[in-house]
Amino acid sequence: MKKYDLITIGSGGGAKISSPAAGLGHKVAVIEKDRLGGTCLNRGCIPSKMLIHPADVALHLKHAHRFDIQHNPAFTVDFAKLITRICATVDADSAKIEKSYNSHPNITFYRGAAKFLANKTIEVNGEQLIADKIVIAVGARPSIPPIPGLAGTPFMTSTEALRNTVLPDSIIILGGGYIACELGHAYGALGSRTHVLARSSLLRSEDSEIAAEFSKVFAQYHDVRLGAVPTRVEYAGGQFTAHFTQDGADRQITAQALLAATGIASNADTLGLANTGIELLPGNFIKTDEYLQTTVEGVYALGDCIGKYFFRHSVNFEGEYLFDHVFGGRPKLPIQYPPMPHAIFTHPQVAGVGKTEDQLKAEGADYVAGFNAYKNSAMGMALLSEHGFCKILIDRKTRRILGGHIVGDEASNMAHMIIAFMNKAGTLDDLLNMIYIHPALPEIVRNAARKAKTALDKNVTRV
Repeated sequence: MKKYDLITIGSGGGAKISSPAAGLGHKVAVIEKDRLGGTCLNRGCIPSKMLIHPADVALHLKHAHRFDIQHNPAFTVDFAKLITRICATVDADSAKIEKSYNSHPNITFYRGAAKFLANKTIEVNGEQLIADKIVIAVGARPSIPPIPGLAGTPFMTSTEALRNTVLPDSIIILGGGYIACELGHAYGALGSRTHVLARSSLLRSEDSEIAAEFSKVFAQYHDVRLGAVPTRVEYAGGQFTAHFTQDGADRQITAQALLAATGIASNADTLGLANTGIELLPGNFIKTDEYLQTTVEGVYALGDCIGKYFFRHSVNFEGEYLFDHVFGGRPKLPIQYPPMPHAIFTHPQVAGVGKTEDQLKAEGADYVAGFNAYKNSAMGMALLSEHGFCKILIDRKTRRILGGHIVGDEASNMAHMIIAFMNKAGTLDDLLNMIYIHPALPEIVRNAARKAKTALDKNVTRV
């Protein structure tokens, strides 16, 4: 039985603890059953954005005629070369991590699946390891919907879709969330005919006005079926047929490929936690306290597997907090999350931070909303914007910023000015007292702030 100061299970967000702890001289074991770097590097954020950016370029080419630019013949995509480049890039980065671990005197890397035998005893590849501190950062995986006929077919999840070298002529996408809309945009812009089947609506966790605007634009590029409930899947002759009900009628769609993007499942169920005192929440998410400690002292968990936030930037924050408070000598203080932002890299882009207007209405909050369309800005005129807007939500009494939501070009970048002000408990006046570069897209945020001020002055809810 080998003894370590720290065992980290998972090499994504867990790297925020394992590497710096080893740098302080602690003996660290890192256990990873897949490629090093976790979901973000290998099958999530990074490869998806490397695929989505070319899709954005392709979309710009398709729209070039609107700017009096003609390109003939139409562009072509070397999809196999594109995917091969993406995979080679992320695999090389993963290999660098393994090389750094193997050369570090304080890190022992175990490639394999971890299983708890007891509260502080872990088995991997037939070896037993113990440690005073254990960090679980095993993330999540795509969940497979229990649709009759789906199992056994060559359907894709996001994992396969990011390593698939053949661009299908047509693709059925099951789901209406982040992953479905991002990969739907990527495949569609690069040449696939896309059919999106969503059980309810697209991006249903977003502010409802944002979701409605997104859906209106997204449906111009994709065959979107809302309220579509899959009933069975058939695969024959290299074609998928998805049967579904919609508006009380039985319908079907046939395509060359099928992507299941209907959610995620915590990987905590792979760890043998029944052998420990670690408690689980519904959905197999690991229960943690305000210090990210599980129900076993000295065993911590973070990231997707605890079910709080599902972003790389959130697990990075949790990892840095945990290192500071467990190994960095900081006073033991509960984790305090700043406003947690998010972005969806589809077309159009979506980004948000803080409360939605729907949440404020449900809470009975006294607020005002400032709303400004992209087209009502100087850069919006240059872009010939036909859609998109920024919405800022302000507390009527304190003038504090309660939330900000953007749908449109560069939403993920523009949101950061709202994020920064909210992080500093900023007010509407802070947004208004800035000098904005003219003519740049952030003037849309400024214009929304001006509208919020007008709403306050007129004592109305929104302008």
